[in-house]
Amino acid sequence: MIVDTSQANPALLDLYERPDQTIFLDANILISPDRSAFVNVKPFLFADYKKAILDPLLSEFSNMAIHESVYEELVGISVREYVEEAIKAEPPRLAVHWDRDLNMAEQALMATYIGKLAPHSLYDPAYDNAKDRGEIKSLSYMATKSYLYFAANDALPIRLVKDAERLQTGIGDLGIIQMYELIYYLYSMRKYDTKQLRIMYKYLYYLTGREKNENPDWGSFTTQMDCLYKRV
Repeated sequence: MIVDTSQANPALLDLYERPDQTIFLDANILISPDRSAFVNVKPFLFADYKKAILDPLLSEFSNMAIHESVYEELVGISVREYVEEAIKAEPPRLAVHWDRDLNMAEQALMATYIGKLAPHSLYDPAYDNAKDRGEIKSLSYMATKSYLYFAANDALPIRLVKDAERLQTGIGDLGIIQMYELIYYLYSMRKYDTKQLRIMYKYLYYLTGREKNENPDWGSFTTQMDCLYKRV
């Protein structure tokens, strides 16, 4: 994944001003990353990921949400238990949005969005297969209900949102927030474990030789983002 520090993300700028807005999460934000396909690289332990990323995010943003399709993807015991605790907390730290709560007009509109988005993915609405279902249904639900922001660490939703006009999907009003932007947001608060945030950034964006050529190192990244978002 490419780290873009050339221009500010309007979605992230808006969240600095209004952090109480609803932010929908993709499953890959909740599930600890695993890049063990690379030699000598271990999966990131959920306990460490929770401490470094999830707990701070749920503390900073009071209206985190997931669509039911993402909820159904969370099969690991640790992440499932964590999400259940967040949902049942008083007040809730995470909300689940269900299709059954849509009225008939909204159901029809959501089906229309799914029909526009699915051809650009591996999701087939006729079979309701698992591949890309969480992203397609989340974005379609959000567009139906006029929610704005989706946080993801996957190329598909990033492309669908950024190329909405060219693809004619009708979701051009949505904003995408990438994982490196969430990492930076937490760093910019100056109250979370910088070492853990740095480790997470390097694990996701500065691990391979190609990534080290394409993306800035941690120090350059934070400096460039500080200037971009005027957090100094």
